[in-house]
Amino acid sequence: MITKSDPATQSRPWQRALARAVTDPRELLRRLALDPAAFDLSTADAGFPLRVPEGYLRRMRPGDPGDPLLRQVLPLAAEQRDTAGYSTDPVGDLASAARPGLLHKYAGRVLLVTTGACAVHCRYCFRRHFPYPGETARGNRMQAALDYIRADPSIREVILSGGDPLSLSDERLAALTGVLADIPHVETLRLHTRTPVVLPERVDGDLLAWLSGWPRASVVVLHANHAREIDTQVADAVRALAGTGAQLLNQAVLLRGVNDTVEALEALSRRLLAAGVLPYYLHLLDPVAGAAHFNVPEWTARELLATLAARLPGYLVPRLAQEVPGAASKRWPGAVENLP
Repeated sequence: MITKSDPATQSRPWQRALARAVTDPRELLRRLALDPAAFDLSTADAGFPLRVPEGYLRRMRPGDPGDPLLRQVLPLAAEQRDTAGYSTDPVGDLASAARPGLLHKYAGRVLLVTTGACAVHCRYCFRRHFPYPGETARGNRMQAALDYIRADPSIREVILSGGDPLSLSDERLAALTGVLADIPHVETLRLHTRTPVVLPERVDGDLLAWLSGWPRASVVVLHANHAREIDTQVADAVRALAGTGAQLLNQAVLLRGVNDTVEALEALSRRLLAAGVLPYYLHLLDPVAGAAHFNVPEWTARELLATLAARLPGYLVPRLAQEVPGAASKRWPGAVENLP
């Protein structure tokens, strides 16, 4: 996992905030008035270390060992267990690489792996084992990826992902999208990012100017799993993103001990709406090695969504989704059964 952010941002406030992120699990627990000796911490997390921005830490409840935000980031020894069916490439990313750093899974859209850096390291991340050094679109690999997009007029949407694309400097983002804007058949730019949720300082004037300058449709897919992740600063950052004209959506992952209750999911949907974001997906956990302790059974997920649908208007009920390697689209558990 690449954890260094772009050098061009070193002097900017969001980069300084990121540089102060907590990286020691024991320090994190002590800051929360929790005894590290009471936790079965991972002793083999060097390849995917803890990373938690200060602002995200402040949203955790001191003294609560089961805090849903803490659970998402704390490396536990459970990650070292071998679990049947869990792999290092759970969604078939490498098999779908049209070029290094360019994934072409579904018709009409491609995904650029722009960086391996993230503002936070989520323990359930489906790309926690991804070979970023050789599979990120940078330098000559980026040029090859752009040539591929340019040569295929069926590609109407380009997704910037990673890692997290907002780990890149505004200058690098502008250089990339400037090239994409010159490709006539690219109609939509989509960003998949968790950074505004965990590091809202990233949403500054330069970033907003860059996104506002994109000349066509834009979609920002955020990643929040729990209502308490969306505090006032995050809500303000998200509303600023909406002011660029981008469509804002959220994708969450259903995680045991984090959001696997109807109450937690309802609170998340309502908090998202208050910030101007529509729930989009609720993903079943991708079976990535090291994350089996987060799994929620599919039948439980269906029951949760059915109950949620009885409580909320349809636009606040996310679509249950599962990515299947090699499939032509995501799988929608329960979709056929729910048809009239």
